[in-house]
Amino acid sequence: MVSLSVRYDGNKKCHLTHQEGMTLTTDAPKDLGGDAAAFSPTDLIAAGLASCILTTIGMWGERHQLDLSGMSATVDKEMSTPPRRIGRLPVTITVPAAAVPEALRARLEGVGHSCPVHASLHPEIDAPIIYQYV
Repeated sequence: MVSLSVRYDGNKKCHLTHQEGMTLTTDAPKDLGGDAAAFSPTDLIAAGLASCILTTIGMWGERHQLDLSGMSATVDKEMSTPPRRIGRLPVTITVPAAAVPEALRARLEGVGHSCPVHASLHPEIDAPIIYQYV
């Protein structure tokens, strides 16, 4: 179990503290009256999805002696209304082609699709993952 503490600081900002001591701040987007001075809570979900996919693939790569340094992701967060919620999180994963033999690419993609954050998303959130090898 991991414990996180969250304090509302007013003006649509929160201060988050991880049990290991790391901290971050969230802020509401400007269209909701925030300053957009930090990631919004829904931005953190999008960022968590992309980083979870990369981390999960990276751990798989380490077990298979694949150097996946330089692998990257982009994620677009599309909100839907009403009610205001995340509607779509398309993710593009860019993998160094030379690092992954073609015979292992389907396995790599399956690993990415099974990351814990992707598996935790509500089924109504469209979260396609596209892989490109460059």
